[in-house]
Amino acid sequence: MSPRRNRPKDSGSAGQSAEDDRPGRYGGWQSTQNWDGEEWNVRHVAGSSAQGKAYRCPGCDQLIPDGVPHVVAWPEHAGVDDRRHWHKACWNAKDRRTTRVQRSRNAPRF
Repeated sequence: MSPRRNRPKDSGSAGQSAEDDRPGRYGGWQSTQNWDGEEWNVRHVAGSSAQGKAYRCPGCDQLIPDGVPHVVAWPEHAGVDDRRHWHKACWNAKDRRTTRVQRSRNAPRF
């Protein structure tokens, strides 16, 4: 009996390159939303693809812990450096937030 082949025969390379930025790469789906008069790319990231990484949410200024599902958003005509990682609830509440974010007492001051 021959071993099972998991890849189609016509697939090129076995791995994905670092430049490959397809929406399905991070386990989520991508959409475009209009916010603040600008088009934003919004990608939902699965927690399993965020292993070993922690990000700071610009909506609440708290850490997004390792392995937690979240949202990555960036302006449509911006570069990779302008991507920001948000909690899903913070991204959904971005229009209801005030300009001054109240932080908890034990939040790190960066």
